[in-house]
Amino acid sequence: MIKRFAIYLSCAALTLNLVWVPLARAQGLSLIRDAEIENILWAYTAPILRVAGIDPNAATINIVADDSLNAFVAGGPNIYLFTGLLRRSDSPEQTMGVIAHEVGHIAGSHGTRTRDLMSDLQIQGFITMILGFALAAASGQSGAAGAATLGGAGLSTNALLAHSRAQESAADSAGLTYMDDIGVSATGLYDFLKVLENEEYLAVGRQSPYYRTHPVTRERINFVGEHVRNSPTSNARLPQKFYLWHEIMRAKLTAFLESPGRVLQVYPETDNSLPARYARAIAYYRVPNLKEALPRIDELIAEHPNNPYFHELKGQMLFENGRGGEAVGPYKEAVALLPHSPLLRTQLAQVLLESGDPKQNLEALSNLKEAARYDHSNGLTYHLLSIAYGREGNIGMAALSIAEKALLEGDRDTAISQAQRAMHLLDNGSLNWLRAERVMNDAEDLDRT
Repeated sequence: MIKRFAIYLSCAALTLNLVWVPLARAQGLSLIRDAEIENILWAYTAPILRVAGIDPNAATINIVADDSLNAFVAGGPNIYLFTGLLRRSDSPEQTMGVIAHEVGHIAGSHGTRTRDLMSDLQIQGFITMILGFALAAASGQSGAAGAATLGGAGLSTNALLAHSRAQESAADSAGLTYMDDIGVSATGLYDFLKVLENEEYLAVGRQSPYYRTHPVTRERINFVGEHVRNSPTSNARLPQKFYLWHEIMRAKLTAFLESPGRVLQVYPETDNSLPARYARAIAYYRVPNLKEALPRIDELIAEHPNNPYFHELKGQMLFENGRGGEAVGPYKEAVALLPHSPLLRTQLAQVLLESGDPKQNLEALSNLKEAARYDHSNGLTYHLLSIAYGREGNIGMAALSIAEKALLEGDRDTAISQAQRAMHLLDNGSLNWLRAERVMNDAEDLDRT
């Protein structure tokens, strides 16, 4: 479980660690991790989850590296937000409106209900097919079977569409309630629905996935619009820092996902705002041109010395350009400023392990153990743990770490074999032995899900 930590937000490096989880692998999604962007999104999401009666510590936010305008929930309280949606949202209220709508789906258990309906419709379709063949046999008309089957398919489609429209309306209603409860204007959700409405006139291949999976109707737009006109929070504004955070998030995603040349066009030197300066520092680092990048991040550090993400960016610049020894200091400073960030601790540990200094191994191991305590979902953490434990001669814990990484990635065979190896090497009945047993049992269940 990921512990939610104090939020300190400004500009920093997008680590762009690709993360595979079983659901993401099944759907062909690439997920990215970044401490700052995740913190921004948690600032948006945690209050909504609380008023919806959902424990934020039981939920996850997943950032999908895809330029599509899309978002969805799956597998329980797990929210997936696409980088295209985040970059194209014009305000924090717009993103929060989408999140509130998705939380409405979670609170309404819509995923489970849809699966149940589809199961029922499959059974009904089978019955319709049998009745069609019975009708054909009784009438002697072979076409009767096909007509009955097609009729059943039409009824199933209509049932699913009606079910989907009902769920979208219910999620809208819940989301509007949540936005009112946290005192944030729902104009963002209304604006987003208007954007989707415009996609109705696009060719099917050009419509966003969100439009296709979240059908927009005039009734939905009118309902949300009426709420906005009458809600006491419609003219409310968030604290100014939210608007800065939002522009920082958009600038960071643009800086890492677009070419450096394009970034410098979008954020020219004439733009002296913090998001623009941050985007240009990242763009020059990606060229790579450290002669331009380092002075820019040093300038930001001088202005905001207590911002952990500026130090993180400097450490990343140095580390990825072969200056790992110099990167240790900035990463240590970042961790000192935000000690409960598992991603920052994992990054520091990676730099320490790759320094080649055996004396750094125990410090790396300490940071990795702390990172794993806060976040069980980062495969890189377990990969580095296996290296650190191996260097200490603790082969049992190294095997357990490999097994935990394999389980995260859906690699059943490796997870089972390494968990069994760990159980053979660890003290029978110890906490770590029990962890290995749990990993093995969970891995054995993979082929049954």
